[in-house]
Amino acid sequence: MIKRTTLADIAKAANVSMMTVSRAINNKPGLSDELRQHILSLVEEMGYRPNTFARGLATSQTTTIGLVVPDNTNPFFAQIARGVEDAAFENLYNIFLVNTNEDAARETAALETLWQKGIDGVILCSSRLSGQALEYQVQRFPAIVLVNRELKQSHANLITINVNDHRSAQRVLQHFMGLDRRIIAYIGGPANSFSNQRRLDGYKNGLRSAEIPFSPQLVISTQPTTEGGREAAAALLRHRPDVNAIFAYNDLVAVGAMQVCQELGKRVPEDIAIIGVDDIPLATIIRPQLTTMHVPLTHIGRLAMRALIDLIAGEGSSAAYQIEPELFIRDSA
Repeated sequence: MIKRTTLADIAKAANVSMMTVSRAINNKPGLSDELRQHILSLVEEMGYRPNTFARGLATSQTTTIGLVVPDNTNPFFAQIARGVEDAAFENLYNIFLVNTNEDAARETAALETLWQKGIDGVILCSSRLSGQALEYQVQRFPAIVLVNRELKQSHANLITINVNDHRSAQRVLQHFMGLDRRIIAYIGGPANSFSNQRRLDGYKNGLRSAEIPFSPQLVISTQPTTEGGREAAAALLRHRPDVNAIFAYNDLVAVGAMQVCQELGKRVPEDIAIIGVDDIPLATIIRPQLTTMHVPLTHIGRLAMRALIDLIAGEGSSAAYQIEPELFIRDSA
C-alpha cells in the first residue's frame, strides 16, 4: 500500500516545524517568500494532500456534503446525482453518497452517520421519513436541501425543490381526454411517497374536471421499478381488462406496464395508451417510445448543490423551488 505523505513528512524534509508548514500551505503571514516557496515546492514534489476532515475540525467546515437517495439504481436519482456531482466538482466539494433502499430506518441511520461525521450539509432526496422525524433531522444539520419533499414549517437552513406533480398529473389526464380515453388507471408508487400522493390528487382532480367518476379499482400502488410496473399492470388488467389508458408513477413503472400489455396481446397505444413521468433515457430506447412528463433531473441536481453551497456560506436563505414538467409526446400515447 502506498504511504500517504503527511504534514510531518514535509516538515522533516524542509527542516522546519509542522506549524511552519501549515502556515505556508494556508498562506499565513510570518514567513519569508523564499521559505514559503521552498515548502510549497516540497508539497508539490512529495504529493502532499491535506486531510479535509482533519482540517474541518479546525475550520468547522469539511467541504463534504451528504447526498441521500432511496435507490441509486433508479435513473431518476442517478441523473439528479450527476447534476449534484457536476456542481460539487466545480466548487471543490466532496460527496458522501448514501443509498437507503427505500427504507425509513436505513435513512435515519444514514443521516445519523452523516451528522456524526460533521459534514457541511445534506441533500435529501424523496425522504421516506414521517413529517415529525424529518423535522427533527432538518433541525440537526447546518444546511439541508430537500428534493421531492416538503415540510409544513420553514427553516432558515432549509431549501426545498419539488416538481409540480399535481399539475403534471392533470396534464396527463388532459392528454388522455384528447385521445378520447376515459377508462384511465393510475399505477402509483409507494404509499409513503410524497410525490405519489400529489400525483394521485392531480389524477383525481383531472377526472373530476372531465366529469369522470373516480373508481378505486383503477388505482393500484407498487414499487417504483420495472418489475413493480409489471406486477401492478398484471393485477390491474385481471380485474379491469377494459382499461384503455394508464398513467404510471414513473417511466420504469410505465415500461413494466407496457411489457405486460404487449404480452397479453394488447397493442400500445391502439388498445392502451401509456404515459410515464421523468423522461429517463430508457423512454426513447423502448418500442413504442414512451410519452412522458419530462423532468429536468440533472438541472435539479445542480440547483440543489448550488443552493446548499449558498446556505453553507451564509449567502442563501430559506426558499421553495417548484419545477414545472413538460409533456413529451411520443408513440405510446
